[in-house]
Amino acid sequence: MQTGENIEGLRKIIDLTRKLSIGLLCLHFYYYCYYSFGNWGLTHAIAEKLLVNLRNTGLFNEFYVSKVFALGLLLISLIGAKGKKDDKLQLSQVLWPLFIGFLVYGLSHFTYRLLLSEDRASIVYISLTSLGYALILMGGSLLSRLLKNRLNQEVFNYLNETFPQEERYLGNEYSINLPAKYKLKNKIRNSWINIINPFRALLVAGTPGSGKSYFVIRHVITQHIRKGFSMFVYDFKYDDLSRIAYNTLQNNFSGYRIKPEFYTINFDRLSHTHRCNPLEPDTMLDITDASEAARTIMLGLNREWIRKQGDFFVESPINFLTAIIWFLKKHRRGKYCTLPHVIELMQVDYEKLFTVLRTEPEIEVLINPFVSALVKKAFDQLEGQVASAKITMARLSSPQLYYVLSHSEFTLDLNNPEAPKIICMGNNPQKQQVYGAVLSLYISRIVKLVNQKGKLKSSLVFDEFPTIYFNGIDNLIATARSNKVATCLGVQDYSQLKKDYGREQAEVIMNTVGNFISGQVLGDTAKQLSERFGRIIQSRESISINSSETSLSKSTQLDQAVPASTISALSSGEFVGMVADTPDQKIDLKAFHAEIINDHSALKLEEESYKPIPKVRDISQEDVEENYRRIKREVEEIIRMEMERVLDTPELGHLIIRG
Repeated sequence: MQTGENIEGLRKIIDLTRKLSIGLLCLHFYYYCYYSFGNWGLTHAIAEKLLVNLRNTGLFNEFYVSKVFALGLLLISLIGAKGKKDDKLQLSQVLWPLFIGFLVYGLSHFTYRLLLSEDRASIVYISLTSLGYALILMGGSLLSRLLKNRLNQEVFNYLNETFPQEERYLGNEYSINLPAKYKLKNKIRNSWINIINPFRALLVAGTPGSGKSYFVIRHVITQHIRKGFSMFVYDFKYDDLSRIAYNTLQNNFSGYRIKPEFYTINFDRLSHTHRCNPLEPDTMLDITDASEAARTIMLGLNREWIRKQGDFFVESPINFLTAIIWFLKKHRRGKYCTLPHVIELMQVDYEKLFTVLRTEPEIEVLINPFVSALVKKAFDQLEGQVASAKITMARLSSPQLYYVLSHSEFTLDLNNPEAPKIICMGNNPQKQQVYGAVLSLYISRIVKLVNQKGKLKSSLVFDEFPTIYFNGIDNLIATARSNKVATCLGVQDYSQLKKDYGREQAEVIMNTVGNFISGQVLGDTAKQLSERFGRIIQSRESISINSSETSLSKSTQLDQAVPASTISALSSGEFVGMVADTPDQKIDLKAFHAEIINDHSALKLEEESYKPIPKVRDISQEDVEENYRRIKREVEEIIRMEMERVLDTPELGHLIIRG
């Protein structure tokens, strides 16, 4: 340790060295300007004897020797000097007096080559040399005050939060590979986001404009089609993703053993949509399928019911709808088992409706509470049980919806190895509540058919997933992996998912997915994602300055790899996330914080070459209206025929309900 005596002794040595330097410089002036000193009357006999003795040392054999020795002693004194550190002092403030001082000090002897008298030349030489000496002394003093170990000046600590990421391309027959670049300390490095196991589900989160569709979802669609996947695309803003899927398929039929068919469902442009009955009777094997369909469509139309499942006035309408669906499934082998027929049948008078429904023994247990309320004339209770279902379903009563839903031009088993399909279903942001409920029913039926063994590998892509209600998405993610079903969910953030699906279901979805990619998100979503990344070792520095010494402390500590504040400030195209691996392809560096690289000019040229999705048919409004009226007539005929059968059959007389 330093002691006060040591510091004081060092200071005395420095002072002595500097005095010797100044004294030697004065002797240099006296010796080489002796003639001028004599003219000025500044000579002395003692000084002359001293110079004679010093000359024998060799200091004055050459003009520059004594001058260099004086400078050397000055520099030695400056090396040992310690000034109070100044963190605002810049290197440029130190270098300019040193540079000018050395220049003036070293070149001052050229004044003797000027056409000046001896005395004037001596004055100029002494002045310039002294000025150079003083500038060197000033610069050296400032140099001792310069703070060499400056702290990291980065305000937001971004460089400290960087970490190594996967730079290898790891692909397989199922993978999605996204080129990217990331920052590691001060260097920009190339990397790959390798989603080598998409069957563990992919969640893509990000606020509007963060680049979910452009940077991620479009590549999921194109890469999976190129690798021969059958596919379902929920296109919230039809036909943004559907055009990508259609044109990619046209250029990649070679990836399939059997050429897949392309189908679209779109309720706004009937000439460009295929027709499909989501309640196809052949796909409903027992009454639980009808119950699942009823629950999906009722909760899709009434999102607030999702958090109230189990309540009497929620379960009653679902049971009522289940009974009607199953009745139509059994009636005439399901000839009229379509959603439009269900909607119209619900509007029939209670006495006739429940008399007809009672003819099907399998649904007796479902309709008994309604029949009991009707017989006992508990109309308030009956309206509470049934009216909510009728009012809700009445929102779907439109000729356009009836036209699409009342006939099947294709089946929903998209991953059938003998008949693979690419199915795109479009929503409309202005009508999302109504359309979303119907699309939810389609999706529920698709998933049930897709998630089976021995089928073709398939990919389910949901853009803006919370705009539909999919009961059992957690079960799909958990069980579909072994059946080669890849699921991609696009959401804006956790709060949106929580609002539409409820807290418990939202947490299950967020915690079940194996791969997640997130653009800019805020609030709880950013905090939840930040916790997934864990902590990395980050360096910390601190500096202490006082009059005698400066101390710099360095330490390391575990801190968030990607803080919530960083996730909240991501630019468009910049994503954080984590990928899952497989037993055959291990990935040690699963986490990433990178900018996905899109070739914008190539994508623009590709989109300009896209062909529009072809028209399916020519259809007039009169055809649509006639289909609407036909369904109403068929429901009236069902009621008339069944009522006649009951009235004409004495054994069924007990089923008649009279008002």
